[in-house]
Amino acid sequence: MKIRVLIVLVAALAAFPLLRAAALDSRISAVTVYIDRAVVTRTATVELPTGPSELVFADLPESLNEQSLQVAGRGSATATILDVTAKRTFVDTTPNARIREIEDLLRDLQKQGRALDDRNAVLETQSAMLSQMQAALFAPPGKEVPRPDMNQLTSALTYLTEQKTKIIGAHATLDGEREDLQTKMGVAQAQLNELRGTGSRSVKTVTVRVSAAQAGTLAVSLSYAVPGAGWTPGYDARVLSGEHAVSLGYFGLVHQSTGEDWKDVAMTLSTAKPSLGGGAPTLSPWALDVWVPRAVMYEKAAKMLTDRRDRSIGGIAVNAPAPAAAFAEQEMKDAIMAAAVIETAATSASFKIAVAASVPSDNSQQKVPITSARVTTTSEYLTVPKLQAIAYLNAHVVNSTDFPLLAGTMNVFLDDTFIATSRLGTVMPGEKFDLALGADEGISVKHRRVTKFSEQTGLTNSGKRITYEYLITVQNNKSTAERVVVSDQLPVSRNEKITVRQLAPDASDLKATAEGALQWTLDLKPGEKRELPVRFAIEYANDVTVAGLD
Repeated sequence: MKIRVLIVLVAALAAFPLLRAAALDSRISAVTVYIDRAVVTRTATVELPTGPSELVFADLPESLNEQSLQVAGRGSATATILDVTAKRTFVDTTPNARIREIEDLLRDLQKQGRALDDRNAVLETQSAMLSQMQAALFAPPGKEVPRPDMNQLTSALTYLTEQKTKIIGAHATLDGEREDLQTKMGVAQAQLNELRGTGSRSVKTVTVRVSAAQAGTLAVSLSYAVPGAGWTPGYDARVLSGEHAVSLGYFGLVHQSTGEDWKDVAMTLSTAKPSLGGGAPTLSPWALDVWVPRAVMYEKAAKMLTDRRDRSIGGIAVNAPAPAAAFAEQEMKDAIMAAAVIETAATSASFKIAVAASVPSDNSQQKVPITSARVTTTSEYLTVPKLQAIAYLNAHVVNSTDFPLLAGTMNVFLDDTFIATSRLGTVMPGEKFDLALGADEGISVKHRRVTKFSEQTGLTNSGKRITYEYLITVQNNKSTAERVVVSDQLPVSRNEKITVRQLAPDASDLKATAEGALQWTLDLKPGEKRELPVRFAIEYANDVTVAGLD
């Protein structure tokens, strides 16, 4: 989007001031996008004469942060930047071209709606006239109006029928056109509502004063921060079957509604968070006091307000805040936002996008590439048959790139087939992480209860024992050897009157944890099948009712 840049050249010749002006175009050449804002850089080239000049950047977004303004210049002119000022200017029309286009479209659609209303009024008039003609045709004959003969009656009836049929058809056509028009107006209104936040009737004008000791060319760049923009990371993980590798694509999902379209700009995505400020917060004193009921607090506040009113002129307190305002004063101070100082900390990273990017100011999401890498993996399958008889592929990966992988959504593909959506946590370069790659039916898992047997125990049958037996079956139906981690559990007693005994697997081979967890790690050859029996007994006295049994 090009903005008119007005150059006002101020010089002095003898006693008469000379004002020379030239007009250039500036364009958005670069954008740095943060999580919750963006820094936009505009560039323009100007021929500077000797002496002072004013460079005026007009029609900039009204929401730009004046504290973030930065100006730089480079060229053959020997120039000094004196100062930068910004002011708000009100305009007659919406400065946002996209909103203005939709507003014009809505006005045109409204005109079409009024034309349809006019057509409907004409049809209603015609229908009323035909009804009057029909009533007159069948009215009793008078002295001056003889009864029509049969031919006249037939002809009149034919005419009335034809005309009413035409009117009915015209009404049907009109109703269809109205429905289409209402649909178009609804779509346009929805688009306008989404963009209306950038449709302010005011703009910012930034004036840069420079002084040139030597005339020449100067390339000027103006940078400013604007809200209404941000980006989130996204990933495409493509599992390469049979290769034990993952092709990982790292993207930035950029959106903005700043009021300016970004067309073919040099884009940088930054992980810095300017909204957090430049330093750590400062602790305030942690004070303790005697608790006072709220009713008493308000009584004291009301008495204080009354005392102030008694001392005020004419019974009206001077600068006496209401009690609620007094109580909220500290909270209001805490709510003040830090100054928008754009600063890249040592712990942040900036991603310069390799190709020029375009992002319209309509909050639509644009996907720009950050990097891609082919990473080797050590994969295994995780399954919890008791809850789901499904094996999930899990890959152990090392971030071998120089890029920090920020937390974001990840689309998972098996070769060219989309299989799942998961989430990746923040991973720094060189750090290990796991990729949840979704379910794989190539590993068959079954879980079934074999038996449940109850019996009496003790010399006097004073106790009871219930024995459970389950069988877990895992089969590798793939053409490659795979590792499968199987998780199950035994019940855990929370009362000394209840005893749980592990019968299978043998505790010397696989002992349950204190919370009853069992875990097998199976290395299965292609086509190999393994059966894992789980058997345990629960013993308790007859006078005890056990909660949690199935």
